[in-house]
Amino acid sequence: MPVRPSPKGKSISTVESIAGHIYVIRGEQVMVDSDLATLYGVPTSALNQAVTRNAERFPEDFTFKLSFEEWAALKSHFVTTKTGRGGRRKPPRVFTEQGVAMLSSVLRSERAAEVNVAIMRTFVRIRRVLGANEDLARKVARHDKEIHALFQHVKGLLDPPSEPTKPPIGFIHTKNDV
Repeated sequence: MPVRPSPKGKSISTVESIAGHIYVIRGEQVMVDSDLATLYGVPTSALNQAVTRNAERFPEDFTFKLSFEEWAALKSHFVTTKTGRGGRRKPPRVFTEQGVAMLSSVLRSERAAEVNVAIMRTFVRIRRVLGANEDLARKVARHDKEIHALFQHVKGLLDPPSEPTKPPIGFIHTKNDV
């Protein structure tokens, strides 16, 4: 994971490395509690405990727990230990961009503030990239019919001409003529 040094010698992840920990679940861009805990330099249990103690600051659109199905789908994205060997046994809590912003207010440390700034920059960059791609997709969709017609015309020019349908010129003998 690429890192840069923070003022106190600890490392803060770069925008590129943070982007690898943002997933789309239920149509929302979210980060998993364990990834956030690692970035903030606290145990996952401490992060979740701070959220539980300040539940009024974390409505459902800021944080939610994954269903077992969502968790199973997400597990393929990162390595987890097997159940019974000290690994996680319950689905994780995930945080939307607003939830991550709220985390810095309950995890009061200089590192939390620095990490929060890096995460917010990552969300902004992702939004810009998605916006640019969405704009391009809209433009292509708008011109889709014209593009299709152009391809059909070019295809017609590239296809060899069909056999002539006109009758041949000249006198043709038939059985009735003789």
